[in-house]
Amino acid sequence: MDLELGGKQALVTGSTLGIGRAIAEALLNEGASVVINGRDEDRLDRVVGELGELGEINGVAADMSTADGAEAVAAAIDGPVDILVNNVGIFEVQPFFDITDEEWTRMFELNVMSGVRLSRTYMEGMLSWDWGRIIFIGSDQSLKPNPVMAHYAMTKTAQVSIARSLAELTRGTGVTVNTVMAAPTWTDGVEAFMNQMAEIENTTPEEMSKEYFAEGEGRTSLLERWADPAEIASLVTYLCSPKASATNGAALRADGGMVRSLF
Repeated sequence: MDLELGGKQALVTGSTLGIGRAIAEALLNEGASVVINGRDEDRLDRVVGELGELGEINGVAADMSTADGAEAVAAAIDGPVDILVNNVGIFEVQPFFDITDEEWTRMFELNVMSGVRLSRTYMEGMLSWDWGRIIFIGSDQSLKPNPVMAHYAMTKTAQVSIARSLAELTRGTGVTVNTVMAAPTWTDGVEAFMNQMAEIENTTPEEMSKEYFAEGEGRTSLLERWADPAEIASLVTYLCSPKASATNGAALRADGGMVRSLF
């Protein structure tokens, strides 16, 4: 299927690894030009080189947890941004009573305010030329918060609310704003966390994964495994296309069936 993304420019934040990189790759494969973002300049340059054979790609190094970072990204991009994918974020597993005020704020600034700032920067332009796509990358935690990830879950629920609020501003236009609620996905961050926890627990990442889906929070998953970043990217890329014009203000699940509810 041709998703008709040729000639569109996309900005994908937090896109040197994991889901963000998979989204950037998928958009390039569909003919869009892509601006990727990360904090590590060496890694950013490496990914630009690796994906450059697929199409037009540029990279902007910036810390998206700050207003200065958002401004730096906007200043470095030539031309209009037709597609904005607010992907950048961090997760932590930490008991509620151990989460400090600073950690709540840090999580909110990166996971939520990065998307707020960039949407404020680019959405008015999209409305003026009557076409655009904004996607927030949420999580199954948007719907079923885990008490040992309270600050992370809060940010993922906030994204759904913000996306719906922005969608209300698009009435009668060709602009859409949606959230994709991703399944537990095997990313570099998850791999690093699992390796760390396996060492502490004197076990293996494979055994921990097996236990997670058999007896842990992942036991409700119908997928019964970690999602691959490319599986999340497929839905995101479709939502970025003109063919998804009737999907707006929605929070769509790519959660592997984790959430056991109808709506």
